Amino acid sequence: MLKAGVLGAGHLGKIHLKLLQQSERYDLVGFYDADAQNSTKIEEELGYKYFSDVDELIAACDMIDVVTPTSYHHASGMKVLEAGKHLFIEKPITVTVEEAEELISLSRKRNLKGQVGQVERFNPAFRSVANRFDNPMFIETHRLAEFNPRGTDVSVVLDLMIHDIDAILSVVKSKVKSVSASGVSVISETPDIANARIEFENGCVANLTASRISLKKMRKARFFQKDAYISVDFLTKKVEVVRMKDAPEVPGDFDMILQNAEGIKKQIYFDNPDMTDNNAILDELETFADAIENDTRPIVNLEDGAAALDVALQIIKEFKSL
Repeated sequence: MLKAGVLGAGHLGKIHLKLLQQSERYDLVGFYDADAQNSTKIEEELGYKYFSDVDELIAACDMIDVVTPTSYHHASGMKVLEAGKHLFIEKPITVTVEEAEELISLSRKRNLKGQVGQVERFNPAFRSVANRFDNPMFIETHRLAEFNPRGTDVSVVLDLMIHDIDAILSVVKSKVKSVSASGVSVISETPDIANARIEFENGCVANLTASRISLKKMRKARFFQKDAYISVDFLTKKVEVVRMKDAPEVPGDFDMILQNAEGIKKQIYFDNPDMTDNNAILDELETFADAIENDTRPIVNLEDGAAALDVALQIIKEFKSL
């Protein structure tokens, strides 16, 4: 079992602590948090060992899980890698792309594994259709959340939209050509509602909407590609795959047939995959253990995290230019 430690014991940090303790892949050594009073309380109530010295915790572990506020990601990540330990770091990877590149460079130099916590990649709905994507040319996402003061220290793009940015970049095998966006600050100092359009060199277009002041929650993505439509509901963990194929000469009584203006007939059929429910956060942590032990590429490596951050910052830059 890999010895694991957690930096940051806020809301998400406590979830990671619980899952690492439950996992059969890790031996949870303990945690560090800058708030000594709260950390002592967590240790007393939940039983996780609190380290008052961050270096002492890092030295005792094989892997460190960084769940601090984003502004501390770079410093924490560099400290972990400099100590020769593998790094799991929550999204967004860092504040700037330059900081992310420093983490990437050091991880390569030290031959260490790094993974970014882009949890939607491990959502069972998204994973169930991973092998169904074939050059999608139009993508539309909506990620709406009710207002929560936690997380408003960053733009809605880095708080919510970055999940969809990462998912899209994992599906579209082409470089980003251009980005346009608009955002509105309603309650926070940074935009609470945002819309972005990403154009890729291969012609694919992605339209993303994110809000953190909605009356209802929504986390949906729709992918359109030749002869197929794929819908993923990250919130309800449901998928819908609608495909088209040449219609048979003699359709069955229940076959759904469409005919275009040229007289070409297509049959519509549903190709919904089997889905296995899971705990996405536990999965991302345990697949990272696989990457460490088998010396394989993490599913969401540091380079992926940097790429998603780069697009997110381009979107935010568009806000400032309005």
